Amino acid sequence: MYLVQREITGRSSVGALTIATSRGTLKHGSSVVTNEFTAVIERDGEWFIGYSSEIPGANGQGKSEEECLKSLAQAIELILQDRREEGLRGVPADAVRAIVKVG
Repeated sequence: MYLVQREITGRSSVGALTIATSRGTLKHGSSVVTNEFTAVIERDGEWFIGYSSEIPGANGQGKSEEECLKSLAQAIELILQDRREEGLRGVPADAVRAIVKVG
């Protein structure tokens, strides 16, 4: 198993908030957030196939483990971006948006 780390950046209208954690710093406002996901890598002939059980539908492949992890990280990033956009459709303009830390 491998751990895939992706940095997600963006902006928020709620103002600046910084939270120090044991894994790094979350900065709300300038939005520097690190997400970690478990990647399961299997070999299929000449190919490496990867998926993340935390993100259904996220799959990657490559001729090397590194290429597979990069492909999987890109898939995770696209899925999360789509889910964020979909989840915010129809939210009132005056609604408060904040970061919730779990774990």
